[in-house]
Amino acid sequence: MGLPNVQPERYRDLLNEKLDWVKAEFAEFNLPSVDVFESEPQHYRLRAEFRVWHEGDDLYYVMFDGDKHTPVRIDSCPMVSERIHDMMFELLDVIRPNEVLRRRLFQVDFLSSLSGELTVTLLYHRPIGEEWAEAAAKLREQFNIDIIGRARKTKILLNRDHVIETLHINGKPFQIKQVENSFSQPNGKVCEQMIQWGLDVTAGVGGDLVEYYCGAGTFTLPLAQNFRRVVATELAKVSVHAAKENIALNNVDNVDVVRISAEDFSLVLQGRMQTRRVAGLELDSCNFTTVLVDPPRAGLDADTVQQVQQYDNILYVSCNPVTLKENLREICKNYRVERFALFDQFPYTHHMECGVFLTRR
Repeated sequence: MGLPNVQPERYRDLLNEKLDWVKAEFAEFNLPSVDVFESEPQHYRLRAEFRVWHEGDDLYYVMFDGDKHTPVRIDSCPMVSERIHDMMFELLDVIRPNEVLRRRLFQVDFLSSLSGELTVTLLYHRPIGEEWAEAAAKLREQFNIDIIGRARKTKILLNRDHVIETLHINGKPFQIKQVENSFSQPNGKVCEQMIQWGLDVTAGVGGDLVEYYCGAGTFTLPLAQNFRRVVATELAKVSVHAAKENIALNNVDNVDVVRISAEDFSLVLQGRMQTRRVAGLELDSCNFTTVLVDPPRAGLDADTVQQVQQYDNILYVSCNPVTLKENLREICKNYRVERFALFDQFPYTHHMECGVFLTRR
């Protein structure tokens, strides 16, 4: 996580700069009016990771400036959620004089939720065991948090390794289990807006939805209400388990999650590959009108670019405008952009999330 310069008084101007960049960068696609979704100007990150610096008897957080080699001491952090900010420095005050908790501690990770839950992970360059767990249990009681200790080949849980996030989408709550050390959307308020936008652009399309890179089902479960059936894929085992738990947690009955790569699932749908992982899904009975893709920064591979063009509608959520643009150059030979959105997940940085809804020409 890089070091942003949080300037609430400049937030709107910086967002407008991003919007101007998007309009210029994607001008070749004849974009409609861009839907813009703002972040809270402060306390917007629900998860964060900090290196811990040891200097004599002192102990403090650092982040790294642009070159990634220059540590910058952090004594205030207005970008993280209020739940994290209200305890993170006091946490170090308690750890600092405690040799069991302090020794060779090199990183602290925080995972919070909009509803106020908080899981804290302490990472060590030494073995930890029962003595550490006894000392950490006092932190858990004092700060009302779940604590995880990590060292080489060791993971110690003091209660839970996750939070249960509650997202309010069009007035309806969705509970999402988010597991420590796995992907989750960092900006919860913007995430809610992204999902609501996805519901809006897919309203009335009907049929079935196929989704690649579904994670824990954060988009999958709310979007399922717009479709007869959803088949979602994800490769990360932890995320697949969380997605299946979230299906049950939200009493959703029209979603199946398959642990398979996007590339392999594309081959399955093309009839070029068979695997027991899709046994019983009766994919031949599906009427997939729409595909949802939320790929990593590398974007879609060439085979998946071809596969998504088998559907009437494409909903593409991107964390990297550069690879999005590359993919759109191929996709837009056969599709037109109906809706385009800028989601300011990462204020005060050049990073942004974009959403595109395309229909076949």
